[in-house]
Amino acid sequence: MPVSPMPDDWQRALVVAAHPDDIEYGIAAAVAAWTAAGKEVHYLLATRGEAGMAGVAPELAGPLREEEERRSAAVVGVTEVEFLDHRDGVLVGGPELRRDLAAAIRRHQPQLVVTGYFGPTWTPPGVSPAYLNSADHQALGQSVLDAVADAGNEWIFPDLAEPRWSGVQYIAVQDMNDPPHEVDVTDQVDKAVASLAEHHRYLELLSDVPVEEQARQVIDMSTMTEDGRRRVGFRLYWG
Repeated sequence: MPVSPMPDDWQRALVVAAHPDDIEYGIAAAVAAWTAAGKEVHYLLATRGEAGMAGVAPELAGPLREEEERRSAAVVGVTEVEFLDHRDGVLVGGPELRRDLAAAIRRHQPQLVVTGYFGPTWTPPGVSPAYLNSADHQALGQSVLDAVADAGNEWIFPDLAEPRWSGVQYIAVQDMNDPPHEVDVTDQVDKAVASLAEHHRYLELLSDVPVEEQARQVIDMSTMTEDGRRRVGFRLYWG
């Protein structure tokens, strides 16, 4: 099936992720392309990633990872980063999360909502066997799809102060393997690497490989096609 470019008839996007660093594992390259083209992109994080650093207590890890995410976002032209303060590692899909996401969608008023792949397993191109996907990613993804509809319905969560927003035209879910749509990120690879490398302390704990080398390996894996092109792939849904 031929891959189509992502539509560009939108001006404002909201990228929603479970943890700091999730966006930087590929999606940030597309964000860099969008902001370079004059689009406005905001980030929304369900948690502060406080349970994600071995040997670092959550009360220390949360603020550290929040600051790394803000620096990372700035590299690709994003200045507005919001955190919802759900607990890292035990994110629960359902009305409470949907309510907070719907309120944020109403606040940010995006035409495009973007989130990561949320199936139970994932397989990077050329890698076998599959990896188990984070329970937080799975809970968040379906809730994002539901919250887009909730944001436009005045009878769901009527206690929210934010006025309803039914202006979401597209929902884009990252797809590394068989995407129907893609963003050409040929000119954004170095910026994507630099964005991920801002998660310096987090990456240092994951591996002895130097941080920038780790970051480049990740961006190569998530953006390079078999024919050497650079793209970020998405599966698109109507908002």
